[in-house]
Amino acid sequence: MVCLKRVVDFNIRVRVKPDRSGVITEGVKMSINPFDEIALEEALRIKERSGAGEVLVVTIGKADAQQQLRTGLAMGADRAVLVETDALLEPLAVARSLHALVERESPDLVLLGKQAIDDDNGQTGQMLAALWGRPQATFASKLELAGATARVTREVDAGLEIIDVELPAVVTTDLRLNQPRYVKLPDILKAKSKPLNVIPFAQLGVSAAPQFTLVHVDPPPQRSKGIAVRDAAELVTVLEQRGLL
Repeated sequence: MVCLKRVVDFNIRVRVKPDRSGVITEGVKMSINPFDEIALEEALRIKERSGAGEVLVVTIGKADAQQQLRTGLAMGADRAVLVETDALLEPLAVARSLHALVERESPDLVLLGKQAIDDDNGQTGQMLAALWGRPQATFASKLELAGATARVTREVDAGLEIIDVELPAVVTTDLRLNQPRYVKLPDILKAKSKPLNVIPFAQLGVSAAPQFTLVHVDPPPQRSKGIAVRDAAELVTVLEQRGLL
């Protein structure tokens, strides 16, 4: 099972709404979260190596998120599930929703990106593993399956860490795990006939009540214009004047 999130495309410049209540998404290109796309690519490679199994893609969000699920199906996933809701869910509510799907689907492995590029929380995978009561391996840069064990190479501050976890398990993927494949037109056409099941959020029995209140969203401060200096001596003088040396 691969968990996808619909986010503003990484090539698009994010703009804050005039009322500072969030970012503008109307009329903006939306895509699969890049880290989740890496997770899906890894799931497809696992299936291709084994010659068996099924890849299920799931997402939670508005009806428009079917577009990202169809992209996942075009990449090679077998079927898709959309938990439809207009509510803006926090990571814990998302993890609880995914856990409800896990209970229904009983996957051998759950893959998702280490974080989403819109909020950068990096919490959902860990919360899902805790709710499920199963092992987790985060920030995976390499994933190898052998029977009922997954060997995961993790990127940590000191270098690389290799751990073995028993399946079923939750694995979150890092940037260097793989390079996702390009979707071709014939695959897009085939994806239209693949099953996509829509489940109302209320059917999961999960509370969407927020724990936090969003006060406002602000863009990063604009950088001040730089100045040109003639030589290193003048550079040192300017830095001293600004209290940087």
